[in-house]
Amino acid sequence: MSKNLFTPGPLNTSATVKQAMLHDLGSRDEAFIRIVAEIRAELLSLGQVSHQTGFEAIPMQGSGTFGIESVIGSTVHREGKLLVIINGAYGERILKIAQRLGIETESLRCPENDIPDLDLLHETLGDDGDITDVAVVHCETSSGVLNPVEKIGAIVHEFGRNYIVDAMSSFGGIPLHLERAHIDFLISSSNKCIEGVPGFSFVIARRENLLSARDHARSVSLDLFAQWEALERSGQFRFTPPTHTLLAFRQALKELAEEGGIPARHKRYQRQHATLLAGMRKIGFEEHVPVDLQSPIITTFRYPEDPSFQFEEFYEQLAERGHVIYPGKLTEHECFRVGNIGRLPEDAIPNLLSAIREVLAAMRVHLPG
Repeated sequence: MSKNLFTPGPLNTSATVKQAMLHDLGSRDEAFIRIVAEIRAELLSLGQVSHQTGFEAIPMQGSGTFGIESVIGSTVHREGKLLVIINGAYGERILKIAQRLGIETESLRCPENDIPDLDLLHETLGDDGDITDVAVVHCETSSGVLNPVEKIGAIVHEFGRNYIVDAMSSFGGIPLHLERAHIDFLISSSNKCIEGVPGFSFVIARRENLLSARDHARSVSLDLFAQWEALERSGQFRFTPPTHTLLAFRQALKELAEEGGIPARHKRYQRQHATLLAGMRKIGFEEHVPVDLQSPIITTFRYPEDPSFQFEEFYEQLAERGHVIYPGKLTEHECFRVGNIGRLPEDAIPNLLSAIREVLAAMRVHLPG
């Protein structure tokens, strides 16, 4: 039974994206090399930049976290210091990656349902001249908070530091102009808002900053500069590429364009988010993040106070009805998450809301709604 995945990825994909994987291409095939080049150019276009304006798109085998580690491990200089802005689990993961790699770090934390203190960021960069790089998550998927990456970028640019943005759950679903946001390295993956399947991440890099990272990689397989250099030289990946995933991704990019590009997809996600929020409030659920800080990507709801509510049972009963939600990933409150992205049917959110009412009734959970 096919289920609706209300998660931050992997997601529901279209039949045509799946069908794109039903034929084989060799990694050295001219047709495949051409497809990779097309994908790289289209990714730049989605970021509203180009090769001519000084940016490069670099696909990297592995999940989004592989892409994050590739950037952190390849571009923060040996004597550099990374400031990580943290308001959730994925910011914490960036910090853990950097520390494991032996990179000197500093962190700027704020509550999981709030955005960073920009005045404190300004003060931190002004006080600590050793900080060379700043990293932040655009849509913090553990909560659904949408961090103000443009405002953060303006401050980072003012102090002349490198700016790394984890846009895993936002790129392709929320408009973003990389140059205007002063982003030097943006990371996302194939199975999020572009609605492809898992298998690779990608980095959009400012060429000047990429070139300055030569010989700084702390890994062989995750050497971002070496990956770019190989793609530029031969059009090929250094190691076996996820060929079928890339074929599916090319189809997903075509379908994004047919939908009307990122602005149109953003509006679809916003509609689904609004329907979800109104319905969950009517049932009696309370969202964890203030509405003005929420992304349209994923929404976090607090557990009901009724002791009859047990998340594991709630999750299983919804899954049995064909609806898969996500458990919480917060440390301060017990929450669960509902995603709005992927190729969901038009009636997916109303059907989910109906199923939630059924399950709560079966569990004898009473909410104030």
